[in-house]
Amino acid sequence: MSDLTDPVLIDADFSTWGRATQKTRAEITYGSHANQGNDLDGTAQKAIAKVELARDAAELRVAQSSLAPFELEAHPYHSAEIIHVDPRRTSRSSFGLAGKSLGFRATKRAIDIAGAGIGLILLAPLLLGCAAAIKATSKGPVFFRQERYGLNSEMFRIFKFRTMYTDMGDRTGVQQTVQGDPRITRVGAFLRKTSFDELPQLLNVLDGSMSLVGPRPHVPNMLAAGVRYEDFDPRYLSRHAMVPGITGLAQVNGFRGETQTHEAAQGRIDKDIEYCEKATIKTDIKILFKTIRCEFLSGSGF
Repeated sequence: MSDLTDPVLIDADFSTWGRATQKTRAEITYGSHANQGNDLDGTAQKAIAKVELARDAAELRVAQSSLAPFELEAHPYHSAEIIHVDPRRTSRSSFGLAGKSLGFRATKRAIDIAGAGIGLILLAPLLLGCAAAIKATSKGPVFFRQERYGLNSEMFRIFKFRTMYTDMGDRTGVQQTVQGDPRITRVGAFLRKTSFDELPQLLNVLDGSMSLVGPRPHVPNMLAAGVRYEDFDPRYLSRHAMVPGITGLAQVNGFRGETQTHEAAQGRIDKDIEYCEKATIKTDIKILFKTIRCEFLSGSGF
């Protein structure tokens, strides 16, 4: 193992990781901590950086960055050491959609298609009624569309029923909705309380950009306890290892709505990461039934 003064080469390829601001990055590691390095060569597929490690570093290290948790696999090379980093290979082999079995992925997608299709048919009268109420009581479109993070941090356009006055809404989504928000219409307040405003996302489920169950999709630069979520927790972007959902483990455990406090913001990211680690079809079914009971029937939204 390297001495504190021995050179260590970090062999890192970030060229396929979602919407990284730079396609090629070096992972600069100090002991068990990691920070993103600068882009060394914009045309190269790999970046190499020279760093120093603590004496007690293990042969297999786990690094936390603002992209994801990674495995760092050490190999001796003459007087140095090479650490191989792959952002698609996390410290837990089952983490995220890529780590799940083919059976899980196929079954989950089949449930999504069947659930969204049946839901749109059965809920058609309700959806038409909501659309008519929105159109009759305030000016503007029936649907609200917004760019949000999807699988692997790729952006997609989400559908929701419009619940705010068009001249007061925030299309960026950075300004969070709070209790008694004056931007919300009377019909919008009802739609939010019952979570009916989320129902158009069944269209997103059909096209594959969303799932019935998964971490809720956020807008870029969404605030958590007053700071960007991307800066709030270094694990943030790793929650995008699963397809975003209409509902999720965080929502059925009480972490729904605003994330203005540290506890609310941390609770949501913890549950999202837990779902990425432990998602099963059985868990999805439980979350769906709990969502119907807690959200659509009891009306806990705002």
